[in-house]
Amino acid sequence: MKLAIIGAGWAGLAAAVQATASGHDVTVFEAAHAIGGRARAVPGALPDGTPVLLDNGQHILIGAYRETLRLLEHVGVDLKNAFVRRPMTLLFPDRRGLHLPDWPAPLDALAGILTAGGWGAADKWSLLRLAGRWQWQRFQCAEGATVAQLCQGLSPRVMAELIEPLCVSALNTPAPRASAQVFLRVLQDALFGASGSSNLLLPRLDLSELFPNAAARWLARHDSRLLLGARVEAVQARGPQWQVRDECFDAVIVATPASESIRLLERSADGAGAAAAGAMQQWIEVCSGLKFDTICTVYAWSASATLAQPMLALRSSSDPGAPAPAQFVFDRAQLGGPDGLLAFVVSASQGERATLQAQVLVQAQRQLGLQLEPIQTLVEKRATFACTPALRRPGHRIATGLLACGDYVAGPYPATLEGAVRSALDAVQQAAPGTYDAVSETSTSKEPQR
Repeated sequence: MKLAIIGAGWAGLAAAVQATASGHDVTVFEAAHAIGGRARAVPGALPDGTPVLLDNGQHILIGAYRETLRLLEHVGVDLKNAFVRRPMTLLFPDRRGLHLPDWPAPLDALAGILTAGGWGAADKWSLLRLAGRWQWQRFQCAEGATVAQLCQGLSPRVMAELIEPLCVSALNTPAPRASAQVFLRVLQDALFGASGSSNLLLPRLDLSELFPNAAARWLARHDSRLLLGARVEAVQARGPQWQVRDECFDAVIVATPASESIRLLERSADGAGAAAAGAMQQWIEVCSGLKFDTICTVYAWSASATLAQPMLALRSSSDPGAPAPAQFVFDRAQLGGPDGLLAFVVSASQGERATLQAQVLVQAQRQLGLQLEPIQTLVEKRATFACTPALRRPGHRIATGLLACGDYVAGPYPATLEGAVRSALDAVQQAAPGTYDAVSETSTSKEPQR
């Protein structure tokens, strides 16, 4: 088939690699002159003027992200060198919190709970009892339940030191309004999945080099076209095909952010037939119902800044008297970056860039004992959709031969890299049935090295 993919973020590039590996003729249209979308590298500089590559948002992967890891390996990424891989660790600067041993699942989770630093017997029992109930219920719950409701009965300490950090990092939505069912799916795949599924994979490479650049090189070697600065204003139906710019394709996959996908389809509906136009309007209506949350990443530096772990959890608070917005901090020196550079992540953030930056620097002084200079603060206002209970997300199929993919499209995962990749694979499968396993069948190994 001759396929057009609109957008060269992680979802669009994943779809392009999948379709190309299956033997299809693929063209990718990207409006910008850079690839990677909301997970890419951006230039920065240290206080002395030394250039440094930053990420427009600090991302992590987990061992359960099997489709993403398989795809990275397929395009030539050396997984062993690309990541710092460690058992699940959610430790605070005072070393309290959860640290799983490198044991087979589910023994690692059980041992981690029993040995969690600073947790009393009542804390541990409350989590073990509730986790047993989740397993007995096969990780299913009422569709309208929130994470806060799901976790009623947990001790306040376990809520504060495990559930709330996990929820906001995975769903980018606070526990009182986050979907319990999606959270259970993440827990099932991570903490209670196959051995190694709970491992944290912290990228040593910048996000552009981790996948987008590697995918672009792979596509070039396989004669697929990646056109930068090629904005698509609309798609037009031409019999059984779709016209993108001045070329016709058997199918089109729209892999742009939700807001851009809506604008594209609104401009396209007038030129489509009645049936296709009606289908577009229905898809637009569902997509327009999504709400979005912001992620802020504060990069700061000090010559003496270093952490005990590559990643630490922080005690986050919205108390007006002592705001502490960041939930996590990363030591970029331990991840291949320059000495002294830290990245603070504020998920579901609120407030202005300058205010958040100032609050994070005070938080670093109080919780880490560090005086830091700000380097750059990046705010992604529509970073992820708000993963709320009973959320209706748009499907892959827009109209015959016209599909969508992205981390916001219907699927079991929240807005994560794995969600984007899985959505892309599903879109290619629907556009050209029988191609889903093309990447996994040609990968050199099924599991990343540990």
